[in-house]
Amino acid sequence: MLFLCPPRGQPPPVVRCPRAFRRFSRIPALTSLQEIFSPDGPFARAIEGYRVRSQQVEMAERIAAAIKSNSVFIAEAGTGTGKTFAYLVPALRSNGKVIVSTGTKTLQDQLFNKDLPMVRDILRAPAQIALLKGRANYVCHYHLQNALGEGRFLSREDAADARRIAAFARTTHSGDKAECLEVNENSPVWQQVTSTRDNCLGQDCPNYKECFVMQARKAAMAADLVVVNHHLFFADVMLRDEGMAELLPACNTVIFDEAHQLPEVASLFFGDSISTAQVLDLVRDARNEALTHARDCLDLPPAGKAAEKAARDLRLAVGVDAGRFSAAQLHEKPEFDAALTTLIESLERFAAILETQAERAEGLEKCWQRAGELLDHLRRWQQPEEAGYVYWGEAFTQSLQLNATPLDVAGIFRKQMGGHPRAWIFTSATLAVQGRFHHYCSEMGLGEPESACWQSPFDYGKQAVLYAPLGMPEPNDWRFTEAVVEAAWPAVQAARGGTFFLCTSLRAMRRTRELLQEKIEAAGLDVPLLVQGEGSKNDLLQRFRFHGAAILVGSQSFWEGVDVRGEALSLVVIDKIPFAPPDDPVLSARIDEMKKQGRNAFIEYQLPRAVINVKQGAGRLIRDESDRGVLMICDPRMLTKPYGRKVWQSLPPMQRTKELRTVLEFFAASR
Repeated sequence: MLFLCPPRGQPPPVVRCPRAFRRFSRIPALTSLQEIFSPDGPFARAIEGYRVRSQQVEMAERIAAAIKSNSVFIAEAGTGTGKTFAYLVPALRSNGKVIVSTGTKTLQDQLFNKDLPMVRDILRAPAQIALLKGRANYVCHYHLQNALGEGRFLSREDAADARRIAAFARTTHSGDKAECLEVNENSPVWQQVTSTRDNCLGQDCPNYKECFVMQARKAAMAADLVVVNHHLFFADVMLRDEGMAELLPACNTVIFDEAHQLPEVASLFFGDSISTAQVLDLVRDARNEALTHARDCLDLPPAGKAAEKAARDLRLAVGVDAGRFSAAQLHEKPEFDAALTTLIESLERFAAILETQAERAEGLEKCWQRAGELLDHLRRWQQPEEAGYVYWGEAFTQSLQLNATPLDVAGIFRKQMGGHPRAWIFTSATLAVQGRFHHYCSEMGLGEPESACWQSPFDYGKQAVLYAPLGMPEPNDWRFTEAVVEAAWPAVQAARGGTFFLCTSLRAMRRTRELLQEKIEAAGLDVPLLVQGEGSKNDLLQRFRFHGAAILVGSQSFWEGVDVRGEALSLVVIDKIPFAPPDDPVLSARIDEMKKQGRNAFIEYQLPRAVINVKQGAGRLIRDESDRGVLMICDPRMLTKPYGRKVWQSLPPMQRTKELRTVLEFFAASR
């Protein structure tokens, strides 16, 4: 079990120095951090085009000091600072066990496969490193065998994918599906051949000894530095299941990269959720287990079908459209409460039958246990709402998820940070609002720790222009999206493509695409128009980079974690300041709670989040010392509202203009 604080009555965990670091600790420190990052240091000798960045050196020194003193440190480092090396160098030299948690699996893979080996080799640090992901990322021998034996695939392509995965499983050392390049990461077959917390048999699994998940966990336990992601970190904190149960108490340092994502991820995992898709998965798994171990149980199939129908009926009770709904809105729907009761009753009957068969196989027993857990989650929605939580639902195309989300994660996270002394490092390119971290510290319960903010070393005054066009209608005007495209089109033509349109809603994204298509056809241009959803994110980005003069329209997925360098991207258009919709049930509940406390929810919560999101979007533009481009923000509130000044002042020190002429001259000079 994962306890950041030791169980009552037990001593704090003993932090053992891993074997690799015991060797390393006997080696004297080769050089100081100043020497490592110097013009004639090991990085300069190993990396072509290496430049000394004073921000990077200072950041590394501050992180090293925080690690040494087991303290909390928050660091915002602008694009180009080199923050990854700034925390990896002191981490590898710390003589202790380190966990690095990233915001995405993409960055996680980049750290483990590229950055970490490079830094380790340059420093000649004899440190063991490991990559640990959630169990759904690893091929499961047990479920793969069941899927192949059952052979129930929806298409020939799915069947072919299953055979490819089987071949991969025979040759891979890690079992990580990211290494199976022959099968698309979005193939539906992956769901059938990987395990989840719900359907993993654990030590009762006949394939336990060869389990890829267990091998990854063993490697993580033996390693000096382990790379995880935020979802895995928090899933384990709350569920005590994903492999860090022994790992975290033994570590000396936790480093969160892309730390701006933590409040959202923490809210997700510190709450409670149940989805109709989980019911369908349970019935499917139970049916497969019964075909092997309980064919004579004739009551199970019809009971499973009844539970499936009840789950689908609950989704339909919410209505056809996808969206988010407060608990009050759900209960107001005439069929919701009755459908919820029917699902609970159907699942109770299904669970009772599973109980009679549980002794016949580990898989059937696990299904019975899962049914009981799902019932506990569903019954919560028939009871009075727990204080401090907001109850809400999200309807997707095929499923409904019911959530209970804490209004405040600060107290919960602060409690998790207690116990054995260790260093906690939080870093991102976007954490501060006008150079201050009050908002972030308040959200995460960090108090008033040491912090620092380093500006990007890029020469934004020469490399970029921030353009806020005059005469734009208010964002709630029905003509706003048309006005955005009309105002941006001259800049798009001057940039010769190479444009991101970042929209704050899917509706605006779709309308922007329609309007741009009309403009492109009217002008007779041969410019690819790429749109979020028409292909995977990685595929769209590869096509965008390859063409060099394309236009890409996206919403939230493309506001962060996107790196396009050079002339392929020279114009970023943001339609609105990205305030969360005020009718969002979680936001609405948090605003109400803050108002009850006499606080200003807009200034303390909504605006800081919007500023951080704008900074993320703006960060897509300049990724290198040689990049040049224009950031165009079309929201007139940045110029007309007092709070717009905070957005304006939080952005990098680009040349500012309200005139299109300046933009056209900038692009003309860049040719």
